[in-house]
Amino acid sequence: MDLCSPSEVKRLLESRSLSPRKALGQNFLINPSVPQMIAERSYEAARNQSGDGPLGVIEIGPGVGALTARLAEYYDKVVAVEIDRGLADLFAETFADSDNVELVFGDFMKIDLPGLISERFSDILASSGSVSVCANLPYYITSPVIMKILDSFPPGGRVPFSSVTVMVQTEVANRLAAPAGSSDYGAITAAVALKADVRKLFTVSPGSFYPPPKVTSSVIGVIPHGGIREVFGDCPSDDDGCKAFFDAVSGVISASFAQRRKTLVNALSSVYGKDTIRSALLKLGFREDVRGEKLSASDFCKLTNELLR
Repeated sequence: MDLCSPSEVKRLLESRSLSPRKALGQNFLINPSVPQMIAERSYEAARNQSGDGPLGVIEIGPGVGALTARLAEYYDKVVAVEIDRGLADLFAETFADSDNVELVFGDFMKIDLPGLISERFSDILASSGSVSVCANLPYYITSPVIMKILDSFPPGGRVPFSSVTVMVQTEVANRLAAPAGSSDYGAITAAVALKADVRKLFTVSPGSFYPPPKVTSSVIGVIPHGGIREVFGDCPSDDDGCKAFFDAVSGVISASFAQRRKTLVNALSSVYGKDTIRSALLKLGFREDVRGEKLSASDFCKLTNELLR
């Protein structure tokens, strides 16, 4: 069964009176080279981070399974999470004979992620293996999914995924991978950088999907690092203090980009006094008219630390 064949995908869907659901952002991959490249990049990143142990992967929104089939060739276990009951039933039938593919029906945004890892990958982890995430994400929910992956675990340590390889809208990919100071840099860039490094891997044309989206897509690699304690060495050593500091930094980042044209002195003035903000910025070597896009995640940590003194 060719799960990247447009005619085969249409036949599979029509056999169950199904069609791509726009409300769920369903665009199925029909260019066989794309799921192959995604699976390869995902595996390479996972193996680089994990050594020789067994590898598991969570796939979000597998659709008819074009990417799943490729992931199953590389990973010891694939757990696919699908929200669409019709597709879930079709997927279960398609992969009924695949010993290393499991299906979880449900909304990924409502799933207990630590619980899913513990329940489905205990054998992988018990053998000193690791778990990754891979997905062709619906555009409308890209940022919430990525933040859920990173925020489902305590901020003081490493997110327990060796890699996160996802396809997103190119505009979002540019934003997530943007360096501080660039026009694409924003609140989500800095927020993600508190827990992971992001890089853009390759672009995918609309013609690689059925139905074709109206925008270009890009695949990004997200590699979790040591968390906020790695970004800011003076982060409180106790977990409660670390979480409180992380929440404070997150609040400063959010406020800094709420109105991009505002300077930080004005953007943060509803929480911290203007004189306090000016003093902190000058101490860190920034002009008092600096805006949020000029500060890296590390800079935001340093600024928050000064504001809390």
